[in-house]
This record gives sequence, structure tokens and C-alpha cells, in this order.
Amino acid sequence: MDTYNILASFAQTGGLLIFVFGFALVLAYALMPSNRSTFDKAARTPIEED
Repeated sequence: MDTYNILASFAQTGGLLIFVFGFALVLAYALMPSNRSTFDKAARTPIEED
């Protein structure tokens, strides 16, 4: 196997793992109960503003 294929394979696998890990972190942050009031307030903002 040449160097290009090794690096390309590593980049694809590593990129997928980083993306999945980052997505899981964002999802966990969005679903944390302690953030509920912040997100509820942000959701009501367009309705409450004049």
C-alpha cells in the first residue's frame, strides 16, 4: 500500500469518528435538563418581542 492510501484511509476513519463524537456531544448538550430553561426562553423570544 502506498502512502496516499494509508493517509486517505486514516483521514476517512478519523474524520468519521470525530464527526460522530462531536454530534454526540452536541446532542447531549441540547438534551441536558439544566439547559431546558435557556432553550425554552430562546424559543419564546420571537413570540414575546414586539
